[in-house]
Amino acid sequence: MTFSSLSHLECSRDGSRHDADVVQGTSPIGAPLLARYDLAQVADTVTREQIGHRPPTLWRYHELLPVRSERNVVSLGEGMTPLVDLPRHGARLGVPRLAMKDEGLVPTGAFKARGAAVGVSRAAELGVRGIAMPTNGNAGAAWAAYAARAGLDALIAMPVDAPEITRRECVVTGAELYLVDGLIGDAGALVRQAVAARTGYQDTSTLREPYRIEGKKTMGYEIAEQLGWRCPDVILYPTGGGVGIIAIHKALLELRELGWITGDLPRLVAVQAAGCAPIVDAFDAGLAESTAPAAPHTVAFGITVPKALGDFLVLDAVRSTGGTAIAVTDEELLAAQHQLARDEGAWVCPEGAACFAAVGQLRESGWLDGTEEVVVLNTGSGLLYPDTVPVDVPTLAKDGVIP
Repeated sequence: MTFSSLSHLECSRDGSRHDADVVQGTSPIGAPLLARYDLAQVADTVTREQIGHRPPTLWRYHELLPVRSERNVVSLGEGMTPLVDLPRHGARLGVPRLAMKDEGLVPTGAFKARGAAVGVSRAAELGVRGIAMPTNGNAGAAWAAYAARAGLDALIAMPVDAPEITRRECVVTGAELYLVDGLIGDAGALVRQAVAARTGYQDTSTLREPYRIEGKKTMGYEIAEQLGWRCPDVILYPTGGGVGIIAIHKALLELRELGWITGDLPRLVAVQAAGCAPIVDAFDAGLAESTAPAAPHTVAFGITVPKALGDFLVLDAVRSTGGTAIAVTDEELLAAQHQLARDEGAWVCPEGAACFAAVGQLRESGWLDGTEEVVVLNTGSGLLYPDTVPVDVPTLAKDGVIP
């Protein structure tokens, strides 16, 4: 049986075909490359029921992933995160059918582990010696961990303001780490210079290699499978570089072509922070691409991406599904983070919290009428962001009395 049905790579702008079995970056015109599969072969060789009996990792969907041989899979057990009902918080927001796909439970504490697992596996399979990338924190931590697992070198550059825990994750796994006085774009420029000077290194920046998106699309597969091979009405996703929402859209299109899901796709909602909302601005203006804001800033550091390479793909995913794009303030997302934890015991990352703030706003505006089945992607554990929860409690003497 064929482990992967990978056929070729396709330019996301002009549709041109490219060889999937050599190391690739972007297409010749600088656009992201998308992996394409022989879906007819998949339909002939595997069923949804067979997948349901496989181990609970993202590799259960291996026919729809790019790694050619099972022996080249690099894994730490990632995937099949829980889809958690949130009845108390949903009732508070007026959306009683609210659920959370909790990516804080994957290795390294954030959904980035999915892209790293597949991206590193494919890089190693193609003979890459080292990976190099800029990051806002979580992606670098994940790729550093999986590179270590695969025996590859890792060069990571992140803004000096990135979460300290992600910095420590890179160091403990042996990555070559550099801190940059600037934003992720400044880190990216330094990474490209370094890769040009090194033999055997691959630039694995967001959408500058084709396979990170393939790991992340498994979130879409899992949501459909966990709901009995059907879709919710709405999916909200925190959007910076945009790979997650692009990936979920890709997954749903593939599942529909296979006949594994039917009917309308979920309305996809791109959620950004008001201090860095280029996708929202472009959506509201009816534009096909975004423009970088002058001074981007938000406590939701993972979505501080002024200009996403795949912005046009995000906007297409949102518009083609009848979705929307919405921005929330830092104050709103932090309040949502605390309220969710009090209601449900779930401490989510600020990026995930932005989506819960957005649910409330969309319900108040009437965009959600309260009958929809809504899934929010929490993309990481709140434990990675301890500074979002200040602790001001009394200190008692050892012989003190609690009032």
